[in-house]
Amino acid sequence: MQDVGKQLLPSALGCTEGWRDGISSFAGWCVFTPNENGDCVTENIVHIQSFMAFTIGILVYFAGMSLNARVAVLKNFNIPEPVTVGILASLTALGLFLAFDIELEYDLEVRDRLMVYFFTAIGLNARFKDLIEGGRPLVILLVLTLGYIVLQDVIGVSVATLMGEPSAMGVLAGSASLIGGHGTTIAWAPEIAASHGVPNALEIGVAAATLGLVVASLLGGPIARYLLSRHAIAGIPGDQDSHLFGVPHEREEIEVIDHVSIMSVLLTLHVAIILGFFLDQAFAATGLKLPLFVSCLLVAILLTNPVPKLVPRLRWPARTRALALVSDFSLGIFIAMSLMGMQLWSLGDLAGPLLILLGGQVVATVLFILFVVFPLNRLRRCVL
Repeated sequence: MQDVGKQLLPSALGCTEGWRDGISSFAGWCVFTPNENGDCVTENIVHIQSFMAFTIGILVYFAGMSLNARVAVLKNFNIPEPVTVGILASLTALGLFLAFDIELEYDLEVRDRLMVYFFTAIGLNARFKDLIEGGRPLVILLVLTLGYIVLQDVIGVSVATLMGEPSAMGVLAGSASLIGGHGTTIAWAPEIAASHGVPNALEIGVAAATLGLVVASLLGGPIARYLLSRHAIAGIPGDQDSHLFGVPHEREEIEVIDHVSIMSVLLTLHVAIILGFFLDQAFAATGLKLPLFVSCLLVAILLTNPVPKLVPRLRWPARTRALALVSDFSLGIFIAMSLMGMQLWSLGDLAGPLLILLGGQVVATVLFILFVVFPLNRLRRCVL
């Protein structure tokens, strides 16, 4: 059956003899990447060019929106749209591999650029003023978060070492995925794979982030209800909005998004990215190797705090709906493309150790909430 699949798939994808010249003529826009012989499938690997991979990523996002709207459990557990169908797409690729011994290989150049866009946008929204206005509750939250980042990695590395797995796997199943989420995991996975000998770092990290998201959704509500009931805690009298995070839609400032606001956002992002590139080169010259998005994030933070004050008439896009739109688009497609491009078959025998790692992290998280986070903040009479 595998031989039949190898013969049928290239034809089904349009990679017949009559299409080869046409495909080659598309160059950077072509759907499939042919080799020097014009073949779209080489050594059982189907190469999908960046333009088509980008298009599939958009389709995956829309499919996730549709599925989440129809399946209540996905909506109730706040599973992100690109995660829903992105994982289904990777499972489909796994099925192709198991049934026909065929691998789908995407050119993810566009994904990598969207990652830089997203993290640069995060930097533009960061303000030092918020740290001051946050006061004691923010300081407590910051200290607890930083402490738990270290604790998660200590647990992950320790358990991974005891099982004879690379210590980097413990980091991937620790703060990188469980605090950083899919975005941070996907961003750091190539660096971990290249520098720490974990070739399937992306698959390990994304699996950990996905399972962590599901478990957090399942445990968050029950833990909160238990604490509220046990300590007889009610809402703040007279404050009907005390449960809200962010601003209700009816209170949002009306802001028009047009081509000018989008171009303003893109120009600002590009300037920050260009400066971030030079900063990245400076870091590399000193022997400090960081992903490009980290340097761009730092530059964006350094720009967004003084520039609006120094040049008040400048149209600065920080915390605008236009920037949020570009940021959300970049993150959504970035995650969709990363998940659909996972090669799950590379996990092999790591599924068991990964589940053990995550089980240890879950137990530690519950204990940390019950016996550290909640008592400390209740003692300080702070609301996080």
